[in-house]
Amino acid sequence: SLLTRLHSTTAFSLPTPTPPTPPIQAILFDCDGVLADTEPDGHRVAFNLAFQNNDIPESWSVSRYGKLLEIGGGKERMTAHWNEVGWPERIPPEGRAETVKELHLKKTDIFMTLIDEGKIPLRSGVLRLVDEAIERGVQLAVCSTSNEKAVSNLVRTLMGEERREKFRIFAGDMVKKKKPAPDVYLMAVETMGLDKSRCVIVEDSHIGVGAAVAAGISCLVTKSSYTGNEDFTGAKMIVEELGDD
Repeated sequence: SLLTRLHSTTAFSLPTPTPPTPPIQAILFDCDGVLADTEPDGHRVAFNLAFQNNDIPESWSVSRYGKLLEIGGGKERMTAHWNEVGWPERIPPEGRAETVKELHLKKTDIFMTLIDEGKIPLRSGVLRLVDEAIERGVQLAVCSTSNEKAVSNLVRTLMGEERREKFRIFAGDMVKKKKPAPDVYLMAVETMGLDKSRCVIVEDSHIGVGAAVAAGISCLVTKSSYTGNEDFTGAKMIVEELGDD
């Protein structure tokens, strides 16, 4: 099974691996692109609807949004975009940070509605791996730059309340520095009392791999719709999807 394969992956991060390999203690999942392929048909759509609902003449294409994904965090993404192309007249200079924050909250509400409506399914193999981990007593967490409320809602809606209760969630603005900084993963390790050499991070992007490497934790990459051609140097294993194997 993949969990067994991950088990051996973890051994790569041990300085002197000695049999038997200590069992995996925790799997730390990224959210967007890992649990569900949320970016092109979820977050992007939600941003565009938030712009439209607030009379902001902006619409992010699939390719433009792909470029903006190089920046971690939605508020940061909007700010970087408008710093580059010019700010809409409806957002005066003196209130920019506050307006971006409000827009992001509205966007999050729209995104959660899309989740509730079943517009964004879980990726293949996620439930199987989660259930396998629960059965073996492996701890679970989601570590994401996305809004905490949105991440919790996604896990609860797509996996059910029983599984949601098994997850710790570290997300959004809980840490000041977002990925590729390792802070969110280091917070999870510290809060959950984990041994880094017995953890595996599941990511889908080079930004996430960077955060994992900086945290000193083994990383498995499951490619997503936007990240297939990225450079995943530092990952211990790269798969197209978690799948059924």
